[in-house]
Amino acid sequence: MKKYVSLDKRSKKAQKEYYSERRVTWGELNPVTRSVPSGKSYNRKKDKQELRRTDRDSRDGFEVSSFFMINFLL
Repeated sequence: MKKYVSLDKRSKKAQKEYYSERRVTWGELNPVTRSVPSGKSYNRKKDKQELRRTDRDSRDGFEVSSFFMINFLL
């Protein structure tokens, strides 16, 4: 029968073996804490995405062609 030796008196190798036996995986759960960004804070990327979206919406062809037609008639 093995005599119990406390963890702090064991060698580093024995401590590592002990903890590795008791360690389990998280499975599909990711233990990293996630935070939701504040809506009040300034986000440069968000501003650029909104600008691109408005540029893309305005480039549908109708506004530009109507602008040139009005200038042509004047």
